[in-house]
Amino acid sequence: MADKDKSKLGEILRKYESELLEHWVNEQLSSVTFRRDLISEAQLREQSSEFVRLLGQRIDGGNYTDITTEDWGPVREMLTSVSDSRAKQGFSPSETASFVFSFKQPLFDRLRKEHGKDADALAEDVWVASVLVDKLGLYVGEVYQQAREQIIMRQQAELLELSTPVIQLWPGILCIPLIGTLDSERTQVVMENLLQKISETGSEISIIDISGVPAVDTLVAQHLLKTVSAARLMGADCLISGISPQIAQTVVHLGVKLGDVTTKATLAAALEVALRTLGLEVKSRQK
Repeated sequence: MADKDKSKLGEILRKYESELLEHWVNEQLSSVTFRRDLISEAQLREQSSEFVRLLGQRIDGGNYTDITTEDWGPVREMLTSVSDSRAKQGFSPSETASFVFSFKQPLFDRLRKEHGKDADALAEDVWVASVLVDKLGLYVGEVYQQAREQIIMRQQAELLELSTPVIQLWPGILCIPLIGTLDSERTQVVMENLLQKISETGSEISIIDISGVPAVDTLVAQHLLKTVSAARLMGADCLISGISPQIAQTVVHLGVKLGDVTTKATLAAALEVALRTLGLEVKSRQK
């Protein structure tokens, strides 16, 4: 590793900050990875300027390559902010990482001009600069990945909420139509939403419609029974509708016991039972 007392990297960053910045911004603007649809030139210039300024300040402290130390905190915070914002804006991982990696070209060009024919000094500083930029670029990639994972998890949670709506079909009657696979996580959301709605409306009957559930196995049946039990603890009887011939055969084959849970082939049949339980009746209007 280069001797920090011999390296001119810090001096070059301070002395040629404006020149390096202009060269770097032009490199980014002309790059095929620059997304004009996602970031403006002004915003790119602002981020680039802050990075060069913070980098010059940090290298001036003598610690060139260990970016995990406390004194590199401001640089890491700045790059974290860039990675987070670009993850939310829709940049790809390579487009985000290129923000740092593209700084090599203007930096290496300036190092060559500064050292001239001093090959040893040039090799020392190029090595230090390369290691440093690589570490910062990898850090940006890691932060971007974490940000994307958080965004995906939040979107999944929001979709899960949207995919388990609780509908009030009639005063005292709730319905929760299920579509897709029913796993443990989704069952928990179903249960929470249903119990919350029962508490808010004081409904006496809840219908769980599984017409859109492709298959029912032992685990799915257990999830349904847990939801039914929870609803009953809240004072609401629970019916299951959407029992197709295939699901009925599967349940029998698996030996799943639904106990005293009322099941119906269609939502309409379950609603009829619910209305009758409440002492209501729907009749055709006489013409």
